[in-house]
Amino acid sequence: MEMESVYGFFRSFWVVWLMIIFIGIVAWAFWPRNKQQLEAHGRIPLDDDPDDQREDR
Repeated sequence: MEMESVYGFFRSFWVVWLMIIFIGIVAWAFWPRNKQQLEAHGRIPLDDDPDDQREDR
């Protein structure tokens, strides 16, 4: 086997591997069981932090 053919095989393998990982992450994000947890994480920047509220304002 030549080095170029080995390189071509592994290059196509990584494309497939990364596509499988991407599809797995998307499936996990849209899985109904994870909905509440992901929505809670999405609200974190909008929630008021009680430590940031001062009484002297």
